[in-house]
Amino acid sequence: MEGTLTRSLVFTGFMGAGKTTCAREAGRALGLNVHDADAVLIERLGESIDAFWAREGEAAFRREEERTVLELLAGPPAVIALGGGALGSLATREALQAHAVVLLDVDAETAWSRVAGSARPLAKDRAAFEALHAERLPVYRAVSNAVLPAGGPPVIQRAQHALAALARADAPGVRLLWASSASGDYPVWVGPGAASAPWPLPDSSRRFCVTDQTVAELHAGRIAQLSGMVEIPAGEQHKTLATAELVWRALVAQGATRGDHIVAVGGGVVGDLAGFCAATFQRGIPVVQMPTTLVAQVDSAYGGKTGVDLPEAKNYVGAYHQPAGVLVDPGLLTTLPAAEFAAGYAEVLKTALIAGGPLWDAVGSGAPVDEQIIFECARTKLAIVAQDERDGGLRQVLNLGHTVGHALETTTGYARLRHGEAVGLGLLAALRLSGADELRGQVRGLLEEAGLPVSIEGVDVDAVIAATAKDKKRISGEVPFVLCAAPGDVRHGAQVAADDLRASVAEIVV
Repeated sequence: MEGTLTRSLVFTGFMGAGKTTCAREAGRALGLNVHDADAVLIERLGESIDAFWAREGEAAFRREEERTVLELLAGPPAVIALGGGALGSLATREALQAHAVVLLDVDAETAWSRVAGSARPLAKDRAAFEALHAERLPVYRAVSNAVLPAGGPPVIQRAQHALAALARADAPGVRLLWASSASGDYPVWVGPGAASAPWPLPDSSRRFCVTDQTVAELHAGRIAQLSGMVEIPAGEQHKTLATAELVWRALVAQGATRGDHIVAVGGGVVGDLAGFCAATFQRGIPVVQMPTTLVAQVDSAYGGKTGVDLPEAKNYVGAYHQPAGVLVDPGLLTTLPAAEFAAGYAEVLKTALIAGGPLWDAVGSGAPVDEQIIFECARTKLAIVAQDERDGGLRQVLNLGHTVGHALETTTGYARLRHGEAVGLGLLAALRLSGADELRGQVRGLLEEAGLPVSIEGVDVDAVIAATAKDKKRISGEVPFVLCAAPGDVRHGAQVAADDLRASVAEIVV
C-alpha cells in the first residue's frame, strides 16, 4: 500500500452489518493485519461469548470486551472489526479518536434478516432488537470518520483507495461518505479543506473547471492543476441548452478529450448543467462536484441527476450521470449571501422530514445548520439513491415539496424565486395535502425564522396547477405527489383531489 499508515482502520456497526467480512477484505486489499475483536476475546475467555455472557452477565462481558479492544487499538496500525456493542464504552470511544473509524450502515430490517435465529444474546426479540438499533445508531455515527453501505466485500474493493487515504490521514478533519448506485460508486469527502482531499481520478485525466461568473472569483482557485476553465452566467435562468452549448464549445476550444474530466464548482445550477455537459460531451466524461451552496451541499451534488430547463418546465432535458466524486467544504458557505443560505435551508428541512429520527430532532428544534447536519443530509440522500437510482420508486420521496415548488419556478420564469424558496412553499403545500396541519405549522415557523417566504403574491393559481401537470414524475394519468404524514413517514406516488390541490396552492398564493 502506497504511503505510511498512521492509524488503524476500525470497522463498527450494528449486528449483521458484516464487520468481520469487510475487515478481512480491507486487510487483504490493503495488505494489513486483521483483528476481529470478538475472536480475540473468545480466545482470551477460553469459551464462547454466549457461554460467558450466560454465566457472568453482560456487565462482566463488557469489561472484558473493553480491555481487549483497548489493547488492539494501542497496537500497531491494522484493520480491526469491533463487536456491535463495543462503543458503549467511553474509554473505547475516546481511544477511537486516534483512528479511522468506518461505520457499516445497515438498517434494522436488514440486520434482523441476517441475525434472526442466531445464538446472539441480543438477537432474540425483534422489538428489543430494533430499539437497540435506534439507540446505538447515533453513537456509531458520532465516532465515525467514514460511512459505507453494508454491501460486503464488493463495496470495500471499490472503496479501498479512499479507505487507505483515511488510514494514512491524507486529509485530516475530512470525513468519507461512500456513495453506491447501480451505475457506479464514488467518494464524498466532507469537511474543511475538502478540495485537498484525495482526488477521485488519476492525474492523467486533466481537470477542466465549469463555474459561474460569481463563484469563479471566490472559489475556482481552490482546484489545483486546472487545464482549463469555463465561466457561465449565474442564475437559474441560464440553465439552458444555449449555455450547455457554450460549455461544450469552450471544452473543444480548450482541447478537452475523452480522457479528461469536468470539475463543477458552484451551486445547483452549475452542478446540474456541468454534470449534463459531462454526460454528453464526447458521449460522456467524468465530473467531480465541488458544491459551494447549501442547496448543493445537502442535495443536488449527489445522485447523478443532471440537466437543463426548458421554458415549459424545469429540468426537462437531462441525463443520469453519477459524479466521480464530491468534495464538500462547509467553510465555503461563509461566502454565501444570507438569502442564498436561507434558500438552501428549505432542502435541509425537506431531507430532515424524509429522514425523521435524529436528523429531524435536530432540524425541527431549530438547530443551526452545521457540518454534522450537512453530513447527515448527504448520507440520507445517498442511502435512498443506493436503493433506487432512477426514480423507479423510493427515490421519488426526494421530490417532497418539489411538485408545486418546480411549478412556481416555471410560472415565474425562473427569475423571481430561488429554488429553495420555491421548495419551501412547495413543502407547505405538500404538508397541507398530507393533512399534517400541526407539522405544517411547525415547518412554516422554521421557514419564517430562516427568512424564507411562506406565501407569494401575483401568481396565477391556475397557471401553477397547470405547471404541476408537467412534473417529470408523471408517466401517465394524474401527477403523483409525495406526502408526509409525520417526520420519517413519507409516501410517494400519491394521488390528490383537484380541489385539494387548488386549496393547497391558493393558501400560499395570495
